[in-house]
Amino acid sequence: QVQLVESGGGLVQAAGSLRLSCAASGLTFSRYAIGWFRQTPGKEREFVAAISGGGDRTAYADSVKGRFTISSDIPENTVYLQMNNLKPEDTAVYYCGAEQTWFLVRVANRYDYWGQGTQVTVSS
Repeated sequence: QVQLVESGGGLVQAAGSLRLSCAASGLTFSRYAIGWFRQTPGKEREFVAAISGGGDRTAYADSVKGRFTISSDIPENTVYLQMNNLKPEDTAVYYCGAEQTWFLVRVANRYDYWGQGTQVTVSS
């Protein structure tokens, strides 16, 4: 049974930092691309960043490039999203997803598995 568990969300002031974690189980981690997405009420799930199963390739949304960094700890089956210089518009529920693919996919409905999400709130 595949399970993804996000953690690390919270309330932070603008310009602050948070690190989100996505712990995966029940899958061969190296065969899956992991993506971070975020969603606010009434809007579609938005791509944030993705990393390949081997951890050697990454992709970012333009809105977070230079501020967020995605990384993976393969032995621990965990992907991290380091978020620096946070802005109020980064406020959302953040989800990690897993897709068995070599590619880095930016479309939410391509992902096979999702976690329950973690709330990030950035105050101005």
